[in-house]
Amino acid sequence: MTFDEKLEHWRSLLPYQTGLLAIVGLLTSAALTLANQATQTPIEDSLQKDLQASLAQVLPPNSFDNKLLTSTLERPAPDGKRTVYVARKADQVTGLVFEVAGKGYAGTIRIVMGIDPAGKVLGVRVLSHAETPGLGDKIDAQKSNWIESFAGKGLNNAKWAVKKDGGEFDQFAGATITPRAVVKAVHEGLQWYAQEKENIAKEGAK
Repeated sequence: MTFDEKLEHWRSLLPYQTGLLAIVGLLTSAALTLANQATQTPIEDSLQKDLQASLAQVLPPNSFDNKLLTSTLERPAPDGKRTVYVARKADQVTGLVFEVAGKGYAGTIRIVMGIDPAGKVLGVRVLSHAETPGLGDKIDAQKSNWIESFAGKGLNNAKWAVKKDGGEFDQFAGATITPRAVVKAVHEGLQWYAQEKENIAKEGAK
């Protein structure tokens, strides 16, 4: 077979090869779509369960009988809109849960806090952080009970700073920035609630 004949032969195969590649691409795309659809629902369900568990951790046991994830309202906040989860028992508001954030040593610290309608802290938990293991990670409830020190505190019955800054909250040896960030975030959360209290009470009563 001459060179020209070989060239013509390969040219005749090009449409076939292009079509084959297109079919393979379509099949691959379809397989990925099906796989994504198959895993999307379980992942979303898992995330919802994790969120529900985190919300419940900052509220007293048996203090609500409604579904927190579907009992929400939104209010303006410094960083945009803030979602507030409203806890009810026998149709009475028993608690409010929302997320705040602080700037730690290694990045953003995401925090969820629960308060009663009067503005007293019911509980605080850290959702995520990147603080130094063995030092800053003591903000995690699984590492120490430091986070429990917020329970029962309000704007007017606590000194909202770490002891090094004249407040009442313990700092960590070698990691003052981390607890300082959490204290500041929770304090700012209470200040925000005090400003939005009346609006939240009106919307939460619906």
